Amino acid sequence: MQNVGESAWQRKEGKNKAGGLNERGRKSYERENPGSDLKAPQPEGGPRKKSFCARMGGMKGPLKDEKGKPTRKKLALDKWKC
Repeated sequence: MQNVGESAWQRKEGKNKAGGLNERGRKSYERENPGSDLKAPQPEGGPRKKSFCARMGGMKGPLKDEKGKPTRKKLALDKWKC
């Protein structure tokens, strides 16, 4: 059952199975947060990749959950090829 009033970027439909947000999730977040400009991952390199990998790689938390499945953090790092 979906939570009423919860935005797409917070629900499964706005998230990419491979990590991060999909286009629908990014648009939903931008509607709720005017002035934000989320962009798709930049796995081929560049300053955005370096910055993301440094920030996200330093975050606390496991890369696998108690069942051995990769967490959203691990999926995002893999998506960006960090």
